[in-house]
Amino acid sequence: MSFIAPNLSIIVGASTAAKIMGIAGGLTNLSKMPACNLMLLGAQRRTLSGFSSTSLLPHTGFIYHCDVVQSLPPDLRRKAARLVAAKCTLASRVDSFHESSDGKVGYDLKEEIERKFDKWQEPPPVKQVKPLPAPLDGQRKKRGGRRYRKMKERLGLTEIRKHANRMTFAEIEDDAYQEDLGFSLGQLGKSGSGRVRQAQVNEATKARISKSLQRTLQKQSMTYGGKSTVRDRSSGTSSSVAFTPLQGLEIVNPQAAEKKVAEANQKYFSNMAEFLKVKKESKM
Repeated sequence: MSFIAPNLSIIVGASTAAKIMGIAGGLTNLSKMPACNLMLLGAQRRTLSGFSSTSLLPHTGFIYHCDVVQSLPPDLRRKAARLVAAKCTLASRVDSFHESSDGKVGYDLKEEIERKFDKWQEPPPVKQVKPLPAPLDGQRKKRGGRRYRKMKERLGLTEIRKHANRMTFAEIEDDAYQEDLGFSLGQLGKSGSGRVRQAQVNEATKARISKSLQRTLQKQSMTYGGKSTVRDRSSGTSSSVAFTPLQGLEIVNPQAAEKKVAEANQKYFSNMAEFLKVKKESKM
């Protein structure tokens, strides 16, 4: 075999090469055969009627049972048999033309096979734990600053809403509306605590009105004429009737002076006051 097919004998051995050539019908017919058919040479068809077929390996021939393939683990043997069959096809074609009689092509092909076998059996590379990349300190999309904080305070929960959201443990809630079951006012306006539950007014969440509307409301709240003790918190013994030495009984307004001062303050020193143009007297 070292004289007839030296390259093929180097790859699979002399005995296996002789078996393959005997089934194929010579070296010339073997060189014309594709690798997929060469791998099946020597496969036995067994008709095991009634017996277990677990020990029977289908599509396995002489190449699968040669020493080169059997030296590998069982999970790599089929893959190795396909590779060896492909290289045996190349080596048989070289031998059929009587080239490379010293077996140089066979040694190169066998070295390539062994190199691929070692590559398959290498352990997987250790996966390195990569650290997280450095964060990019770019410009934030979220707006901050005094205006943003003021807006959050203005749109936040008021004290009244917080009291309405609170519930008392182990107490049946009264529905605020008959048709809207389950809607209650929480702890808003509940008695039994011994103190007046008055919600604190937060200036940040107070509803904002325009300056013109504030001036209109301020003018409406001002009282004109004599003060009445019905809506006033002053003493009930105060009266608008005064005794004077000249006319005796005289109806006067005791808050007239205070009202005059309040009007002046409203005009010049109020928060809603506007700029005034003072006209200078022209000298004739």
